[in-house]
Amino acid sequence: MAKEPRTARRERIGRPAAGQGGKPPHGGPRDLVDGPLPAPLRAGSEAIQAALLGWFKRVGRDLPWRRGTDPYRTWISEVMLQQTQVDRVVDFFLRFMERFPTVTQLAAAPEADVLRAWEGLGYYRRARQLHAAAKRIVADHGGRLPDTAAGLRELPGIGRYTAGAIASIAFDRPEPIVEANSRRVLARLAAHAAPLIGTTGDGPIWEIATALLPARRAGLWNQALMDLGAMICTPRNPLCPRCPLADHCLALATGRVGAIPAATPRRTVIELEETAVVVRRGSKVLVVRRGAGEWWEGLWDFPRLPAAEILAPLGCGRRRVVGHCTYSVTHHRVAVTVSVCAASRQGLRRDDLEWVDGESLGALAMTAPGRRIAALSRGAGVAGGRGAGAPRPRRG
Repeated sequence: MAKEPRTARRERIGRPAAGQGGKPPHGGPRDLVDGPLPAPLRAGSEAIQAALLGWFKRVGRDLPWRRGTDPYRTWISEVMLQQTQVDRVVDFFLRFMERFPTVTQLAAAPEADVLRAWEGLGYYRRARQLHAAAKRIVADHGGRLPDTAAGLRELPGIGRYTAGAIASIAFDRPEPIVEANSRRVLARLAAHAAPLIGTTGDGPIWEIATALLPARRAGLWNQALMDLGAMICTPRNPLCPRCPLADHCLALATGRVGAIPAATPRRTVIELEETAVVVRRGSKVLVVRRGAGEWWEGLWDFPRLPAAEILAPLGCGRRRVVGHCTYSVTHHRVAVTVSVCAASRQGLRRDDLEWVDGESLGALAMTAPGRRIAALSRGAGVAGGRGAGAPRPRRG
């Protein structure tokens, strides 16, 4: 029998027969989603799994954390990939694994070293939770990650998605995942047009992911979903003709790929201004560690005005402006004026204040704005010295 044309199959799978007045029966495309998984996808689930896994075997991305199924490497990569692009993570992952090749070494490291190794990835709470979880794994689990999603979720910083990813990829547990790329693939595949906002909005997508999950090779399936979303089923201009699931995609069948997932309102950007002060005393500059509840908690930075309790005891001379920089954090865009001054006294003695030279400044775990401020002040001859913007060179 001749092979059925793709367009005909798409019509049969995704579009109900026209009813009276040319409208689809039962009210239209919304009725394609009859429960967590539309009937056409339930019927074709095995074909969907085979098509996607076959595609992934041929063209899946070669990423360093995929070379083997070591649970520790999987865990580190998944935490790094939270809210961060894959391309940015690759180099950070390789450096981090070189610095902390085992969970035991990560647990034994000072938090400052972990934060320094994490510097540049942002969302530093991830690094602190990673460190805390490593200590728990060594103390309570003999240095081995739990092999179930439930056990993994008992660790700091591991939520539903990360637990499912580790359990499925490293331990072949049948656990679904929902992240930015797989969310989009699943929404389009099932023609789920509702906005995907927060955990409530993701509820139906988790149900769809669970219903489509194969009993075996769940880790490969989850990685294939992520790769399909990153490489083919992109937010804009998806490559539908090259998609291995095109024959099953209900959004494509109903002409709604561009409208699914529904757009979410953008948050208003808040513009802020601040003045950073680089205080010099001899060959050293003053840095302050960010406190609890502040952006970049636990990292080092330069004081910001007014900071009277820090600056007043220093006997600072007149400040002069040496430059400007900007940074973005959450939904804030901050314009920074960088000023410098000289101190005649040491000032307060506190755990969150340090006088450091250029080399020590480079070895600290600093905020991203702190690095830019250091570079500006270094150009003005203030925070100079070898290594002020780079890690301290290793000896030996």
